[in-house]
Amino acid sequence: MLDFGLPHGAGGAAGKVPMLDKTYAPNAIEKQWIAAWRERGLFTADPSSSDPAFCIILPPPNVTGTLTVGHALGTTVQDILCRWKRLTGHAVLWLPGTDHAGIATQNVVERALIENGLSREQLGREKFLEHCWAWKKKYHGRIVEQLERLGASLDWSREAFTLDAGVSRAVREVFVRLYERDLIYRGTYIVNWCPRCGTAISDEEVEFLEQDSKLYLIAYPLAAGGGEIVVGTTRPETMLGDVAVALSPEDPRAAELEGKLVRLPLAEREIPLVLDEAVDPQFGTGFLKVTPAHDAVDFEIGLRHGLEPLVVIDAAGRMNERAGSFAGMDILSARAAVLARLDELGLLREARDYRHAIGRHDRCDGGIEPYVSRQWFLRMQPLAASAIEAASSGDVTFFPERWKNIYLTWMENIRDWCISRQLWWGHRIPVWYCNACEAVIVAREDPARCSACGAAEPRQDEDVLDTWFSSWLWTFSPLGWPARTAELKKFHPTSVLVTGGDIIFFWVARMIMAALEFTGGIPFADVYITGIVRDGQGRKMSKSLGNSPDMIDIIDRNGADAFRFALMMLSPPGQDLLFDESKVEVGRHFANKIWNAARFVLGLPHEPQPPGEQAPEPQQSGERAPPHAVDELRRVLFKAAPARAARFGWEDEWIASRLSARAEEFAAAIGAYRFDDASRTVYDFFWHEFCDWYLEFSKSALREGGPRGQGALITARAVLGASLVLLHPIMPFISEQIWSMLAPGGGLLAAYRFEGLPAALRRLDLEEDVARAQQIIAQIRNLRQNFNVPHQTEVAVVISCARGADLPRRLEPFAGQIERLARVGRLEIAAEAPKPAGSAAAGLAGMTIYLPLGDIVDIAAERRRLGAECEKLAADAERIRLRLQDGVFLERAPADVVRRERERLAAMSERRERIERILEDLG
Repeated sequence: MLDFGLPHGAGGAAGKVPMLDKTYAPNAIEKQWIAAWRERGLFTADPSSSDPAFCIILPPPNVTGTLTVGHALGTTVQDILCRWKRLTGHAVLWLPGTDHAGIATQNVVERALIENGLSREQLGREKFLEHCWAWKKKYHGRIVEQLERLGASLDWSREAFTLDAGVSRAVREVFVRLYERDLIYRGTYIVNWCPRCGTAISDEEVEFLEQDSKLYLIAYPLAAGGGEIVVGTTRPETMLGDVAVALSPEDPRAAELEGKLVRLPLAEREIPLVLDEAVDPQFGTGFLKVTPAHDAVDFEIGLRHGLEPLVVIDAAGRMNERAGSFAGMDILSARAAVLARLDELGLLREARDYRHAIGRHDRCDGGIEPYVSRQWFLRMQPLAASAIEAASSGDVTFFPERWKNIYLTWMENIRDWCISRQLWWGHRIPVWYCNACEAVIVAREDPARCSACGAAEPRQDEDVLDTWFSSWLWTFSPLGWPARTAELKKFHPTSVLVTGGDIIFFWVARMIMAALEFTGGIPFADVYITGIVRDGQGRKMSKSLGNSPDMIDIIDRNGADAFRFALMMLSPPGQDLLFDESKVEVGRHFANKIWNAARFVLGLPHEPQPPGEQAPEPQQSGERAPPHAVDELRRVLFKAAPARAARFGWEDEWIASRLSARAEEFAAAIGAYRFDDASRTVYDFFWHEFCDWYLEFSKSALREGGPRGQGALITARAVLGASLVLLHPIMPFISEQIWSMLAPGGGLLAAYRFEGLPAALRRLDLEEDVARAQQIIAQIRNLRQNFNVPHQTEVAVVISCARGADLPRRLEPFAGQIERLARVGRLEIAAEAPKPAGSAAAGLAGMTIYLPLGDIVDIAAERRRLGAECEKLAADAERIRLRLQDGVFLERAPADVVRRERERLAAMSERRERIERILEDLG
């Protein structure tokens, strides 16, 4: 507990209000308030409310997953915004939901079946989906528990799931409308294919990683004889599917070779030489083998030259029957066999070391194969134009702003979206095929008969839609669209989207397009992109890497408030956070500081009227004098009657003024999505201004008792209460616990409506004067420390102010506090006071502070001591300087050792300069 030097139980009234436990134990407190908030339904949104709306849709995590520290960062940001908006009088909807995560869920369910000797093919589609739903039910609770333990104030009564019936209706409606506009089509095209998952995936789901590889140079003989060309490739196994060789029209060899035929090694085929601008003449040998079925660039070349793709690798990642003698081999085995055969034939010219990017599936980390297959696509360019305009005009604003340009660049170069997936778990594509007349039926409801010929039981397309096809509707589908529900009218468009930059293309851009197309307006006004949480090695924290500690474990050890506060204070907008659990310590220390300061304030004698209890209006006639600004703060916070016998000092007025300034800074930081600034603002105010200064300043008044003591008590409790209001969005549990004891009749802080602070609290002139007094106290303390003056020894101090300045008069009210807090026995404040003999000095704007040392310090001995220290520093610094000039040392020593030596030299130089200044004072 903080010890402010006051007698325990002063005033004798402390026992009337319950006290906080001596030790702060966050786990018990947090679980208590989670239950209380849930039981009272505090976070249930009211669409009929006349209050201004504020809405956030929680980015839906994968239902079978667990939340990482990165999720905790984004969730805390959202919770701060929602709690702050509730405090400031908004009707808030923070809607939770989870994503069915087609590929991820199907993978984990299939692995579980395999462990039991089963496969999805053995079960069949319907039975397999039953297993997926059971898996969802089993693991969904883990996410709910994590979110609740973190303190997320979500409206659980409206929780959504991307396969809910209402969302499914919205998905079908969107598909049908887009199909009717000829924006959805089916075609054979090259896609990113994951052999491990057995499905097509979008461009955005491919993660490119740099890897060491080989560039193989292979000779292709000219069909007419008399020479050869040499192509370079990193994938020799795909040459079995070559249909041409290309070179740049700018290549000097182009005119001679265009139209000639080459003989494809390992195959009994001749293929043409074509000219195409896609070929980089500086890459390899300048000749590019063209394999349209297995490379996206080659596919485009094939289209331009009318070349038919030849598929030689199947959907399972094995060579097919068109690969001849290599059929049945996996890709790496086929590569080795092809290279061995080429070497036997004398056609392998060289194998060069080569480093390039290899595509991996971000869900399973399996290798990606470009693959020609028949898929469903969505034309994106017609949808992109309005979404580009929304960002360009500022209708949708990105924070930090640099993400706007990233978004626009992608949108301006957008490609069609492959929306079909070869899975069973997900939204099945609402397309049916007639077995009798081969008609294609696209419908909102399952058709019993063909709409063209009337034949019964048309068969539905086997594929499902990409998971993101339901997620891109997420700001409006959970609110009941296409019906015009009360929730949709009140809360759409939503207010802000909080997410990571890694899904700006997957999700953010698509949501903007979807909302503009189907609701006629933007989905959200602001997009706040959080930084990425990384481990000590700089790797993104993820479940697949296993490098993210469990959020609940962190909370169990430190408390949710400490975890939340540390995440916010250490995460400037747009910057990544290198996280390890030791960083939560700053939040744990702050929570302990809040707890101990609150115990101190709650232990003071109480005002006659406890907060939360409204006093009756006075019966006597006549006008009442307006309440003091600080007492007005108490009334606004606690709805309490004016104090009848309190007198407020400058200390009370000063801390109330600083509170007003800090509250304004806090609100501005939240509004600008500067959560690090908001956290630092409330931290600095509470720890330094309130605890370190005000509670020290107020000791005298509290000891004095009477009207001044009553004024200090009212101030301490009111400022503590206002601090809890500001703290609540960031640290909801500890603030709720303390509030329940500070204002026992005032209801829950989570349901509190903050009216704002009285305008009359701000006193800029007083703040300036107190800041000067604080500087004086700090300088006197520094002088005492520099000259080893014992703490218990009182000193004399002379403050010499510049002639003509009004400083002596302005400093006079603070003389008593300067004397008490700096242990000054005699203080003289005068204009142009002479420097006493044997004095140390410190300068401030418009004044000089003198500390006479003759009676308290043996100046000669002090000079000898400091002189010896100065000589030792000089000798040590010279040794380090010589080491840093030694080329051998600089070459061989680790970089961190060299850095530490430079830092030591700088610290020694600074210390020596400081000692020299002190010796001058002792001169």
